[in-house]
Amino acid sequence: MRMYPKLLPCLLIASWLAPQSAQAQTQTASIQATASVMQPINVTGAVNLAFGNVFPGVAASIAVSAAGAGRFDVTGQASAPVLVSFVLPTNLTSGANNLPIGTWTGHRNTVNNPTTGTSFTPSAATTAATFSGTGQLFVFVGATVTPATNQAAGAYSGTIQMTVTY
Repeated sequence: MRMYPKLLPCLLIASWLAPQSAQAQTQTASIQATASVMQPINVTGAVNLAFGNVFPGVAASIAVSAAGAGRFDVTGQASAPVLVSFVLPTNLTSGANNLPIGTWTGHRNTVNNPTTGTSFTPSAATTAATFSGTGQLFVFVGATVTPATNQAAGAYSGTIQMTVTY
């Protein structure tokens, strides 16, 4: 019977060290789901890049501020930043004949004025721009054609593609 006095303290210590059952806890939190719907971008090829008459062996350039410069008109979300990129031809074509075009120049502005604003190089990867407070952007394009001395006569053309993304 002496065994019980030693067993009782051991049982008390064991019950004290045994894991206790935890009380369940519940917490709740909320977040908002939000979205801003942007004004759709509208890009218009407003004015073609027009070199007019060029002559064999004589390079012809059109500056962004000169008559004949190309122009794109863009509308979108007021004051929003955008990226502008181009797909540019390396040649204008007339049937099987090629007329090299290059030395691309560009100018972007929030008003229809090619002498103020910011110059950029359309053949570079992309350029950043920002719509005006009324959601307008004007992009002017110039280039140089380089006819060979034996360039075949004809009406040459090519496509300049501009993409604008938010």
